[in-house]
Amino acid sequence: MSPIIRKAGRADLDLLLDWAAREGWNPGLDDAASFWAADPDGYWVAEEDGRVVAGLSLVRYDGTYAFLGFYITHPDYRGQGIGHRLWQSVLPEAAGRTIGLDGVPGAQDIYAKSGFALAHTNIRYGGEVKCTEPPGTELVSVSPVHMPLLVDYDARFYPARRENFLREWLKPRDGRQSIALIRNAGIAAYGTIRASQEGHRIGPLFADTETGADLVFRKLVASIGGGPVFLDIPEPNAAARALCDRYNLKPVFETARMYRGIAPDLPLGQIYGVTTFELG
Repeated sequence: MSPIIRKAGRADLDLLLDWAAREGWNPGLDDAASFWAADPDGYWVAEEDGRVVAGLSLVRYDGTYAFLGFYITHPDYRGQGIGHRLWQSVLPEAAGRTIGLDGVPGAQDIYAKSGFALAHTNIRYGGEVKCTEPPGTELVSVSPVHMPLLVDYDARFYPARRENFLREWLKPRDGRQSIALIRNAGIAAYGTIRASQEGHRIGPLFADTETGADLVFRKLVASIGGGPVFLDIPEPNAAARALCDRYNLKPVFETARMYRGIAPDLPLGQIYGVTTFELG
């Protein structure tokens, strides 16, 4: 009997996040609201006998770009082809768009069969970090007044504008803080730190310069008093690797960033932290 494939509801997304936590993906504790805001129609599940057994997201940001994530099957139902059927059913929903994904390197051949090509590796670094707060007045907590500038700035580092997502992602909440570096009345860097299943994760971390990235990183870590911190960087960015080395962060995990369609030309040298492996 074939599984029933349907659009996911908000509670289904919470379930998929629970599964992701059990798989060791270390999602943020309050990521769901931001993920849902990005595209409420971008999540699907497969059901058998009324039970959700697999999930997949295909978040569409505009008419040209989408990101695929949450490709996960419950351990009790793996090896039955359910995930593949869900994949085949959902992928056409992004027809005409470039699709990005972050997959485990060992699955590259599987994704390649669906037309995805490797762009670069992303590496998660982690470790215990403690930083003193940088001096000066250029580093500010993000507030609604900064949103127009931040949406424009963010679009330099992401293949599509994602205002709906950012309005939720950048809201200050317990365990979540966003910092912008303001210079000459414009954004020169920004980043977010958020509590996760283990420690805190930083993402995104975008900056015009290595110095700017370092300042925002230190401010973010100081805001949570230190502890286990994780940062996902594009492997080609040598300055991001140097930042991780400077604060004694070590590689703990990696993904293969792949695209189907025209790969975006992103300034990887200014991307010091990927926002999230689930939504790009």
